[in-house]
Amino acid sequence: MDTSEQKQMIRVPMSRPGYGTKGQKIRLCTNHFNVKIANIDDYFFHYSVALYYEDGKPVEMKGIGRKVMDKINETYRSEMGGKDFAYDGEKTLFTVGSLPRNKLEFTVVLDKVSSESCRNDGKSSPGGDGSPRENDKKRRKRASQSKTFRVEISYATKIPMKAIGDALRGKDSQEFLDAIRVLDIVLRQHAAKQGCLLVRQSFFHDDDRNFTELGGGILGCRGFHSSFRATQNGLSLNMDVTLTTIVQPGPLVDFLINNQNAGDPYHIDWAKAKRTLKNLRIKVAPANTEWRICGLSEETCKRQRFSLRRRSSERDGDEFQEIELTVYDYFVNQRKIRLQYSGDLPCINVGKPKRPTYIPIELCSLLPLQRYTKALTVHQRSSLVEKSRQKPQEKTRILTDAIRRSNYAAEPILRTCGISINSDFMQVDGRVLAAPKLSFKDGDEFPRNGRWNVNRKKFKEPITIKNWVLVNFSARCDTRSLCRDLTKFGEMKGISIAAPSCSIEENPQDRRAPPLVRVDKMIEQVRSQLPDKRKPPIFILCVLAERKNSEIYGPWKKKALVDLGTFTQCLAPQRVNEQYLNNLLLKINVKLGGVNYQLAVERNIPLFTNKPTIIFGMDVSHGSPGQSGVPSIAAVVSSRCWPSIYKYRASVRSQSPKVEMIDSLFKPLPGENDGGIIRELLEDFYISSNQVKPLQVIIFRDGVSESQFKQVLNIEYEQILQACKALDESWSPKFTIIVAQKNHHTRFFQPGSSDNVPPGTIVDNKVCHPQYYDFYMCAHAGMIGTSRPTHYHVLLDEIGFSPDELQELVHSLSYVYQRSTTAISIAAPIRYAHLAATQVSQFLKYEDLSETSSGHGSMTSVGNPLVPELPKLHERVCTSMFFC
Repeated sequence: MDTSEQKQMIRVPMSRPGYGTKGQKIRLCTNHFNVKIANIDDYFFHYSVALYYEDGKPVEMKGIGRKVMDKINETYRSEMGGKDFAYDGEKTLFTVGSLPRNKLEFTVVLDKVSSESCRNDGKSSPGGDGSPRENDKKRRKRASQSKTFRVEISYATKIPMKAIGDALRGKDSQEFLDAIRVLDIVLRQHAAKQGCLLVRQSFFHDDDRNFTELGGGILGCRGFHSSFRATQNGLSLNMDVTLTTIVQPGPLVDFLINNQNAGDPYHIDWAKAKRTLKNLRIKVAPANTEWRICGLSEETCKRQRFSLRRRSSERDGDEFQEIELTVYDYFVNQRKIRLQYSGDLPCINVGKPKRPTYIPIELCSLLPLQRYTKALTVHQRSSLVEKSRQKPQEKTRILTDAIRRSNYAAEPILRTCGISINSDFMQVDGRVLAAPKLSFKDGDEFPRNGRWNVNRKKFKEPITIKNWVLVNFSARCDTRSLCRDLTKFGEMKGISIAAPSCSIEENPQDRRAPPLVRVDKMIEQVRSQLPDKRKPPIFILCVLAERKNSEIYGPWKKKALVDLGTFTQCLAPQRVNEQYLNNLLLKINVKLGGVNYQLAVERNIPLFTNKPTIIFGMDVSHGSPGQSGVPSIAAVVSSRCWPSIYKYRASVRSQSPKVEMIDSLFKPLPGENDGGIIRELLEDFYISSNQVKPLQVIIFRDGVSESQFKQVLNIEYEQILQACKALDESWSPKFTIIVAQKNHHTRFFQPGSSDNVPPGTIVDNKVCHPQYYDFYMCAHAGMIGTSRPTHYHVLLDEIGFSPDELQELVHSLSYVYQRSTTAISIAAPIRYAHLAATQVSQFLKYEDLSETSSGHGSMTSVGNPLVPELPKLHERVCTSMFFC
């Protein structure tokens, strides 16, 4: 590695320079519980675990490891030196102090093993115990026989527990992360012993009180997240209420009927059912054995045939004969099991695709606590959010009860470490920043509780709309009234709206056509009815029929922004009133270049206004759960027209699925050109800001975890530096890089109050990191449920903000989100980047990716396969806030 590469790899997050002091002080508590460790001089010993079948083949299925290790603890405790251990369920085991030897081997016999560990020969007959009733007693015995495993435990390394104490004193290390990982594994093991579903650091009990129906055979399941964290107040246990989705346990056919809203078993879509059921676990009557679903039979139960191998009639003979019969005949006539409705339905395959084992569907029941990982419907998602909301007082009560019932004091490993966990919420000191005054064209407005009213205010920079069109995909909308009311309320906001050039209704015959066809036909109508066919409309108002998730939305946005170069605003007006239209006008005014409101006093952010400064907001949008192979969408927005902090533009690129680091910030092209995102945005800043180059760059990065901070500094930041040097070798702006996290489990509460923390609340002590520069901010007013603060991490600050200046900047940027009349929970550039990534991802939603990738793909920097390149926005809209 050369010296330049070495320099790139040594960047680490900066240390905390100090604490903020501005704002009114407030006493708070947080869902962190203080942890004390007595035996700080001990070591965790790390061992690798390898599991094999009796024939030497490795065990690859999940779920059996814990049963095997429990048996070792029960049978070979003396050989293990009487040591308790923490096992992750797969290949890793930890003890406090060493085992008697560096390598141990054991043979374990489990009496009952699930289907996942049974590798049959493919000719076994189906059924609860995998055997017929009479003439195959030996094979029945073999099928229900115990299973033998060989286990190897090998020493890997040791981890000093004093690394935890060192980290709490500001000396971070990999050993500390390893030690915390051990303690988190102890918590997982503790939950596993109670039969919980484990999802990373969250666990879910099988308790009906925790379930809520979401429809479609899916349940919301309430559980708890628990993890150890290093804080300024010492080691803490962070515990929070969390949610996942599971399939409804019980009869399998009932689940499928509910999932597909089928009415009865004979209207089930079995192709869809096959995808839904794959890998779910079932219990099979009458023997109540457990199996994992592999697929479905190709034929119905009455027609699906298989070969049954049976011993010949001669007593004690070694001859076998094969008979062919249907699954239905076998169960009804051989097993004497009555089947009421399975005969005309496919069977469940619990074997393997090429070696099937078939079970009639009515004998199958889904086991409890099985996670549902497919994408939820809009209704299910909204139902989950609505039913999961908890007011602060309710959340504190649930968490207090959970920490006291957890019984962590009884966990052997924690006892051995001398770890004790306080059951009281950690007390912290907060500060509440005053809301900034906002300026409109006709006066100023003071936000109250993080909100303000624009109903009687004129926008700061209103636009004029002349050449525009209305298109209507909805049969229920009165477009004439809509135009009249929009013009009326627009005038109240200072926006001059002329009558539309034309108003076009969709042909009723086209409403059953595919989304792309409907959009194309509507665009043809628009072009044909324009007074000047060479001059496209500046703006199109598009009325959709569906309120959410309209199939028209993605294709329409792409057609307008890519092909026509026209601004567009979609709406689905079920209830059109003044508030609805005012919110609509907020978006329209910004898209067409206006400004709705500004900070009345910008002295709160002097380091921004005194020197040319560009703000970047960066985010990556991934496919929904259950989707695979869908490209990730990277979006970067940048401020323009300095010293404005209200106008932004976006650059959006596709990259390999599930890749979080943005790989197209700097993209060298032949001829020493740069086709990357950063150059595109810097050139736009220069043009829009009177030919000045930014001397300061503030980067807000969303969506990365703490383990990826060094990648942000050494991969993304390095690309940005290269893009700057490629633009001008002598130009060296100063950088500040801030990561914003919403996906965390820290919450704040006002002791003795049922209210959320007030908007503007900041915490940068006690619960924050002992070394690095971070703070929590709740800029918004939590109206529903419990407020979730944003966790900001400052990775780099060459500009030299004081803690108060930086916190004021972030707070102010939460008040300039032009789509809203409330302070938002995160800095506006990040929310804009998220909007841009989400909207452009809709371009690909209804297209065949295999077609779009041909000849238009791009290779990622790490050599991943080609991904489809996004279409380029039209030059008339590419520098706008089209994403608002």
